[in-house]
Amino acid sequence: MPEPNLPFRWDVEHDRLGSLTGPADPERSYVDALTECAAKVLARGGDRDLYFVGRSPDSVYDLLRGVLADTPHRDRVHRLPLSLYGCDGQGLSPAEQARLRANLTAQGITPTRLAGGGRAAVFCDLVAGGSTFGNLHRELRSWITDDRADWNRVRGRVGYLGIVARDKTSPNTWRWQQHAPWVEELPPRAVRNVSVPGRLWGYLGNVQPKTEPSFRRTRWADPEVARPRHDEKTRAALSGALALFERGRTRETRARFREVLTAEPAFREPWLRTLAHDIRP
Repeated sequence: MPEPNLPFRWDVEHDRLGSLTGPADPERSYVDALTECAAKVLARGGDRDLYFVGRSPDSVYDLLRGVLADTPHRDRVHRLPLSLYGCDGQGLSPAEQARLRANLTAQGITPTRLAGGGRAAVFCDLVAGGSTFGNLHRELRSWITDDRADWNRVRGRVGYLGIVARDKTSPNTWRWQQHAPWVEELPPRAVRNVSVPGRLWGYLGNVQPKTEPSFRRTRWADPEVARPRHDEKTRAALSGALALFERGRTRETRARFREVLTAEPAFREPWLRTLAHDIRP
C-alpha cells in the first residue's frame, strides 16, 4: 500500500493562525440554520463517529467542533477529504484504488475498523443524487471483500447521512435513497437525511469559499496538496471556519444546539442525553 497523501488544512482549534485570518461575522440566520443542521446530524448519526465527506459540509464540521470543544465527545467528528462525485468517482485504476485505501487507512477507516472495535461510523455529506455515497460504498464494499472482512458485521456498523435541500413533503417527493440500489444492502435505518433550507444547501455546496481545492482522483498522489495555501480565497475560507468554530463555543449557540437535540426522537437514548448534558452553555 502506498504512503497516504492528504490535503493540508489548518486546525482552527489548535493552530496559531495569526495574520492568516481576518474578521469574519457570519449572519445570524446562517449560524442558526447551521446550528439546527449540526444538532440533527449529530442526533441522527446515532452513537457513531461522524465522517464529513469532502468540502461541502465543512461549516457543519467547524461549528460542531466548537460546540463539542471541552467535552468528552470532541473526538466524534472527523473530516474525510475526498471527492468521488459522479463519473469521476467510477472506474478507478488499481493504483488509484490503492491510493484511496491508503488515504482512508490514514483517517482511521479500514475494513477491520468498520467490522468492530470502537464506535461504528456514519458518513455525512451534502446530497443531490447520492453519487458520492454510491461510489464510496462500492469502494468500501470491494475493499471489505478483498480483505475478507465480515460484511454481515460491517453492514450493521456503517451508515450514510445526507444533508439535503428542504422540499415540500408529499408522497411524490423525490428521495435520493429510494433510487440507489446499493442502499438495499444496508439495514433500513442506516441511510437517513437532514433537510436544510435550499439557500443554505446551495451556498455550502456551490458558492462558499473552501480552504482547499476539491480532492479529486487526479490529485490523490500530488504532493502539492499537503502544502499550506496562503492565497486570498483560502484565507477568507479559513477566517470563516474559525468564526464558526468560535461561534459554536458561545453560550447562545450551545443553548440552541441543546434545544434542537432534545426535540429529536434519538434523545430518548442514553448516549444522546449524556452528550447534551455535557454541552454546557
